[in-house]
Amino acid sequence: MDNEALYNCLGVKKDASSADIKRAFRKLALEHHPDRGGDPEKFKEISAAHEVLTDAEKRKIYDEGGLEALRGEGGGDGHDDIFSMFFGGGGRGGRGRGGPQRGEDIQHPYKATLEDLYNGKTVKLAISRDKPCQDCEGRGGKVGAERSCTDCGGRGVRIQIRQIGPAMVQQMQSVCPTCKGQCKMLDERDKCKACKGNKVYKDRKVLEVLVEKGMKNNSKIRFSGESDERPGIVPGDVIILIQEKEHDRFKRKGADLLYTCEISLSESLCGFTKTITHLDGRVIKVTVPAGQVIKHQQLKVIQGEGMPHLGNPFTKGRLYILFNVVFPKTLPAETVALLKKSLPRPPETQLTGEEEDCHMTDGDINHMGQGDEGNGGREVYGDDDDEDGRGQRVQCGQA
Repeated sequence: MDNEALYNCLGVKKDASSADIKRAFRKLALEHHPDRGGDPEKFKEISAAHEVLTDAEKRKIYDEGGLEALRGEGGGDGHDDIFSMFFGGGGRGGRGRGGPQRGEDIQHPYKATLEDLYNGKTVKLAISRDKPCQDCEGRGGKVGAERSCTDCGGRGVRIQIRQIGPAMVQQMQSVCPTCKGQCKMLDERDKCKACKGNKVYKDRKVLEVLVEKGMKNNSKIRFSGESDERPGIVPGDVIILIQEKEHDRFKRKGADLLYTCEISLSESLCGFTKTITHLDGRVIKVTVPAGQVIKHQQLKVIQGEGMPHLGNPFTKGRLYILFNVVFPKTLPAETVALLKKSLPRPPETQLTGEEEDCHMTDGDINHMGQGDEGNGGREVYGDDDDEDGRGQRVQCGQA
């Protein structure tokens, strides 16, 4: 039975932690990635080893039975290489129905900046979890003092039947309030003084969380078996939920970034050079040559300057630049005269002399459709009304 090949592939010991395995994988991935001229087959092997050894259940199966045990658990999917059972499905190996009960997972949010998700970051988070009491070894009291709960019959739940109508009953199930779902109970005098019969105490643990480059909002980082520990229950996982903070300069959509750049009217007509400080501190120079006009709300794109792809940080998305032209509120007369000479002449409007003049003011598109149609006549002809507001009526008669 060979249960060391995957560890040797990554160059780590069999007792290496999940964080050590991830660090070793990142180092080898940079060296053997095909995009950097590395061996594709070697990259495939280290990726498969990383996937197995960072999954607590698969790692346990591999440690106990080697690759053949993994092959039997996951099943093949048609590929020829020995790691085919880890790609394209197969599902996670789990405990049978008769196995021990599994505890609930605990989820902790981590608010990550866009810089964290672009550059990657390792942070330490302290969590509080239940651990079996050391004084009573998780029994909650004296040896043999625990007995089945008499209120629920050792089931941990209580069944209540309520009649809701003629020949109609409703069955309701709730957690037993006496044993709190533990199925067993202790007399007060037999309880452990340290944990007061709760069987557990609060333990504080610091987790090293690796925020990988390219992670998205709601990405999950799982720490297998790090949740609450209770006697007779397999501990669940601690899940770190990535929550992306809103950025003041960049907007993200997938692997693409959007940057809004304000330019003056002079720059939009005559060209310009601008600088953009990227999320990793690099300064990108953006130049528009003289003679190329940039319109208001025009969009430009730079390939390869977006967010890195998760698992392949050397491949990046696109950086979109949205140009907003800031127009001057007024112009001096001499500037207007120079502009008329410099800019192409607009087509002349032919006037007949019968056109009506109008008065324009600034408007708000949000007010469109909110006019009071019933007052239209009064607003137009209100100046001719009498003081009492009724105005003079014009009577028509027949001669």
